[in-house]
Amino acid sequence: MAELDTRRTPARTDLAAAHLQGVVPAPRYVEGAPHQVSAAVAPLRARPDLDAEQETQLLFGEGFTVYDEADGFAWGQSALDGYVGYVDVEALSAPIVPATHRIIALRTYAFSRASLKSPPHYLLSLNARVTPEAREGRYVKLARSGWVPEIHIAPLDAAAPDWVAVAERFLHAPYQWGGRESLGLDCSGLIQNALHAAGIACPRDSDMQAAELGHPAPVDLDQLQRGDLICWNGHIGVMLDAERLLHANAHHMATAIEPVKVAAERIAATAGPVTHVRRL
Repeated sequence: MAELDTRRTPARTDLAAAHLQGVVPAPRYVEGAPHQVSAAVAPLRARPDLDAEQETQLLFGEGFTVYDEADGFAWGQSALDGYVGYVDVEALSAPIVPATHRIIALRTYAFSRASLKSPPHYLLSLNARVTPEAREGRYVKLARSGWVPEIHIAPLDAAAPDWVAVAERFLHAPYQWGGRESLGLDCSGLIQNALHAAGIACPRDSDMQAAELGHPAPVDLDQLQRGDLICWNGHIGVMLDAERLLHANAHHMATAIEPVKVAAERIAATAGPVTHVRRL
């Protein structure tokens, strides 16, 4: 168990996922029940408590395997990136409605009717997974949500051509620890969202991204290029060109652009020097 990443291993002291039998010791093993996020966004927490730290977020339409449920919380694992934690059961639905499309606008309202004058039911963020059920004029009806402009959705396999340009669309979005939504996100959430929009698989946390994305490039701030991932201990950002870094950060409390050497000097005071440069 010590060798497994607990963030991506559905095991507790009292139970574990059935597929971990023989790998992780547990008093009982449970077959998971597939669910789907039916809230616009669902915090995934470290503990079954509304005041517990938000470790990440699940977006509308994403899958979540439930292994245990108690006191209004479901404990399980994200189908998207394998993250494990507690989610409010009211944010989940079953059975799953297979998603065929995703939201490609930074955010869009899901209205109660096929009219921009109707009350909105949801505010859906980029990469929310959706299933069109009907079409009326320029709107499509999405399962379990509402009507959205058809220009705000695309098939799941329609990848954005430039993931760095997607990341730049989040400029000025507020910093939110554990956030993945368009209204607020953290450094690794920014990278994950942008890569997912381009059809590129991406783990959740900055240390995972530093270890698993792309391939190593020289840790030399004079040899950077667009799309390079700059990694510190606990932080990550992406280069817009040879000099400018885009990153969601707690210094600005927002997604910001600044010279990478300025950022590196400031970050070194608390997190140390750049540890990795990863090139996709």
